[in-house]
Amino acid sequence: MEQPEETDVPESYQKYLDGIYLISRKNKGGWVSNKEIANYLKVEPASVSGMLEKLKKQGFINWEPRKSIRLTKKGKQVARQLSEVHKLLSIFFKNVLKVQDEKLIEKLSCDIEHHITADVAISLRDFLDNYLQ
Repeated sequence: MEQPEETDVPESYQKYLDGIYLISRKNKGGWVSNKEIANYLKVEPASVSGMLEKLKKQGFINWEPRKSIRLTKKGKQVARQLSEVHKLLSIFFKNVLKVQDEKLIEKLSCDIEHHITADVAISLRDFLDNYLQ
């Protein structure tokens, strides 16, 4: 089965997958609650439930209503790709463009990561490897 490229996944889904991934890395067994997601994304729990249905239908999460959530292999792959792109963008803003404001770097990286294709991420990684040597 062909793996989804981040840009094939709607940005709204990506934000949830990214949030679930980051929260799950701190939680025992990788399980996440609806409330944790709502708090992380600063949205209402009812909004989270609606999105969880969509993510489950697409095969990105394991979840039953009123139970904890966990990313599937497919969900983890998209979230890891986003995390990698986020890191690359942060390095680019900090070390290439010399942006000093950490909050700005974080905001820009978060906003842009959802629009970077796998090919662009590879090019960015190659550029940074060469530039930073």
